[in-house]
Amino acid sequence: MASRASMSTRPLAVVTGASSGIGYELAKQFAKNGFDLLIAAEDKGIVEVSAALESLGAWVKSVQVDLAKAEGVQRLYAEIKQVGRPVDAIAINAGVGVGGDFARQTDLQAELNLINLNVTSSVHLAKLVLKDMVARNVGRVLFTSSIAATMPGPFEAVYAASKAFLLSFSEALRNELKDTAITVTALMPGPTETNFFHRAGMDDTRVGAQKKDSAEQVAREGYEALMAGKDKVVAGSLANKVMAAAATVLPAPITAEQHRKLSEPGSAHH
Repeated sequence: MASRASMSTRPLAVVTGASSGIGYELAKQFAKNGFDLLIAAEDKGIVEVSAALESLGAWVKSVQVDLAKAEGVQRLYAEIKQVGRPVDAIAINAGVGVGGDFARQTDLQAELNLINLNVTSSVHLAKLVLKDMVARNVGRVLFTSSIAATMPGPFEAVYAASKAFLLSFSEALRNELKDTAITVTALMPGPTETNFFHRAGMDDTRVGAQKKDSAEQVAREGYEALMAGKDKVVAGSLANKVMAAAATVLPAPITAEQHRKLSEPGSAHH
């Protein structure tokens, strides 16, 4: 396996949170477009998806690792280095949500874990990988943010804040690297058909119950924006684009109230 990996002339992409949802579909986009893959997730599903990705012609290395822990990020980076090939593209996509009333309902440990995964691990992994990209003056970085980044997110307050962090971080890095051949892109999906809402405990919310965009469409638009070197892309339905555009002009109390109607527990039923 290792010899095939080191001898391959195909570019290498790293995708985190690749066992399902948008991450899995991003990995498929890379595989279909001639990349070899190093994929990571915390669940054993990451090993199971390897065969499907290999069937698309890619060499695939899967790493089961918890990126919410600093040692998990270090281990993933060690696995990247072990491949012996430079990273041409990385999709820093692993993330989780927590739904509910912050002051009266949600679990602090779940929210701190969310920050560790969505924010801290993204900064940590970007720090390690970007140093190598800068040394070669080549590379593409995709951060999975969200249209939730554009407005306050009542009943998923910590999640929305984490995605706002990633959007701001992505745009700042992009500017810092403007004199290099490295591009940084933020992928901003709206509600997408994954297990995200169920895991976040949001099945009884309006957004949890409504029709959502396909993860395949979101990933395709994200991949295309990444390869085109765009700064960001609001992926999925026209409604997402309208909502993101409106959020840039409407006052925060108004967008917060709009978000509340979608995310309030029990809102699926009225």
